[in-house]
Amino acid sequence: MPDKTSGPAGPTTTTGPDPSRWKALVFIALAQLMVVLDATIVNIALPSAQQDLGISDGNRQWVITAYALAFGGLLLFGGRIADLWGRKRTFVVGLLGFAAASALGGAATGEAMMLGSRALQGAFGALLAPAALSLLAVMFTDGKERAKAFGIYGAIAGGGGAVGLILGGVLTEYLDWRWTFYVNIPFAVIAAVGAWLVIREPAGGRNRSPLDVPGVVLSTLGLVSLVYGFTRAESHGWADTSTIGLFVASAVLLAAFLAVEARVKSPLLPLRVLTERNRGGVYLSLGLAIIAMFGLFLFLTYYLQVVKGFSPVRTGFAFLPMIAGMITGSTQIGARLMTRVPPRLLMGPGFLAAATGMLLLTQLEVDSSYAGLILPAQLLLGLGMGTAFMPAMSLATHGVEARDSGVASAMVNTSQQVGGAIGTALLNTIAASATTAYLNDHAAAATSPQAQKLLQLQGMVEGYSAAIWWAVGILLVSAAIAVTFINTGRPGAGSQPVASGGVEDEVRVPVVAH
Repeated sequence: MPDKTSGPAGPTTTTGPDPSRWKALVFIALAQLMVVLDATIVNIALPSAQQDLGISDGNRQWVITAYALAFGGLLLFGGRIADLWGRKRTFVVGLLGFAAASALGGAATGEAMMLGSRALQGAFGALLAPAALSLLAVMFTDGKERAKAFGIYGAIAGGGGAVGLILGGVLTEYLDWRWTFYVNIPFAVIAAVGAWLVIREPAGGRNRSPLDVPGVVLSTLGLVSLVYGFTRAESHGWADTSTIGLFVASAVLLAAFLAVEARVKSPLLPLRVLTERNRGGVYLSLGLAIIAMFGLFLFLTYYLQVVKGFSPVRTGFAFLPMIAGMITGSTQIGARLMTRVPPRLLMGPGFLAAATGMLLLTQLEVDSSYAGLILPAQLLLGLGMGTAFMPAMSLATHGVEARDSGVASAMVNTSQQVGGAIGTALLNTIAASATTAYLNDHAAAATSPQAQKLLQLQGMVEGYSAAIWWAVGILLVSAAIAVTFINTGRPGAGSQPVASGGVEDEVRVPVVAH
């Protein structure tokens, strides 16, 4: 029987794979790049924006936190909306809303307008990010094509943050901080128009069950409490009463959420999505790896600008080897080997290669050579992360029922977002403690102003090195989880028939146990 698909003019009937799927990938990838780079592009522009808008030092973190809270807190809800409304419609609405919120941020005249725009960006990002990934999951079903598509997506998901650092530096230095917001508008409009014209979402994959309102409330409040707890820990300390209270509240709310999901007829997050060991392994290992990677972005940015004296633009371009490594690892290693070896044999070694790159960076000194130490470390980190991200992105949505693909995709983004919040807070706290200890131990020896300045720089680098050792350990744990939890076999080793156009064609795709 022919497949029914949904086009701009309504449902249409086609046979076989969607001929527009590769065009659709261009617009999906563009939207994903916009969301990922927005997580870092504003960081470099923040000092200029703070000065222009009169934002206090105490409140400046909210420019970053407002986005993180809305995005992380609403991701599961956004994934469920994609399953309910349809992925294409949710994707386009998310893009147009993100463009409007970006215009608001670029035109901000004060603190409240800026923070409101960032929260709106996060909310609309939580709509379009899971819709983008689930569209890939339902449009690319052939094993080899799926490998190529997810290779491109994985490279963008991994390298977009570093691209944001480059673009943020260029826009802030040569134009104005407001352009770090305005630059999203053409991205979003082009992606929305293109998606509306070329995406043909397969029909019959919607989940029209009633919305699980208690699940929405509990998951959103629980995730917001968790992300805010780690953000607050960075600025107020881990022993702060409010910080502890946020973590306790998050644990209670998320436990209540899981209890509700196990009992309601139409759960927001069907527990079958989480309990399948391969997907659970992906969510856990990916979240831990993001902790390590976000910490590295933070420390290398400060090291290059403060210790080495790089300009914002030069700092951004200094991350190019990592981007090159990620693209190579994802599209040339991961995509080529994904149909030949089990995913764990890409993810485990990938995380180990990234850990080796991190291990090199533990040797940082004030006078370390960029070409001799930082460049090879970034290449290794990028190659490893790109190789691991590619099968992780594909496996996280493979084998789920079509009606669950939106929420399964949201779980990938949630693990990344929570991992980023934890990484920034945890590793920054470790670095700050190590720096303070180093300064206290060596303060007596610094008698001249020059010696004191050198001591400050040495203390910073000592802190970075201590935190990076933790990142090495976290990546080793990621590798162990990937190898232990993920047990699906080599694609093709257990091929399964997939109906296509009324004829059962054997498509060589990974078989995920249920």
